[in-house]
Amino acid sequence: MLPPLSLVLGGAASGKSRWAEAQIRKTDARRLYIATAEAYDDEMRAKIASHQKARGADGWTTVEAPLNVTPALADAAPDQIVLLDCATLWLSNHMLADHDLAAEEEGLISALSGCAAPVVVVSNEVGLSVVPDNALARRFQRAQGDLNKRLAAEAGLVVQMIAGLPLVLKGALP
Repeated sequence: MLPPLSLVLGGAASGKSRWAEAQIRKTDARRLYIATAEAYDDEMRAKIASHQKARGADGWTTVEAPLNVTPALADAAPDQIVLLDCATLWLSNHMLADHDLAAEEEGLISALSGCAAPVVVVSNEVGLSVVPDNALARRFQRAQGDLNKRLAAEAGLVVQMIAGLPLVLKGALP
């Protein structure tokens, strides 16, 4: 069984979501997918459709929550397992809405701690690249790094995905 909170980190297209979905499929729990992406353009619509197709309709309940994931986490039952995909888009949605990031992060951590079901959070590791050339991108990189550190501190399992391969950074795979 997965711990109450797991974090799956990795770069873009590293296999984070597919690996997280596969771990969840290994359980007998009902599956809840909390989606944070918003389809603003054709490329994002195609990416969302690809994720939906890969996940399949079998056994997943999906909640669209680009900003407020708290109700979905609060409603999760102990016989479920939750996939929150992804913290990176959730954070960027709040940045674009000019919300108080510290308050939103506190709310997310509190909701994760209070969730009755185990939760697997997918998030991008954005600190392995060059320092961005503009203030907004640097602010985002710092905020994402801070959020990932906070999630990792709370998580019982932290996995870094590299080229589709999991590297356990904290805890042990079930």
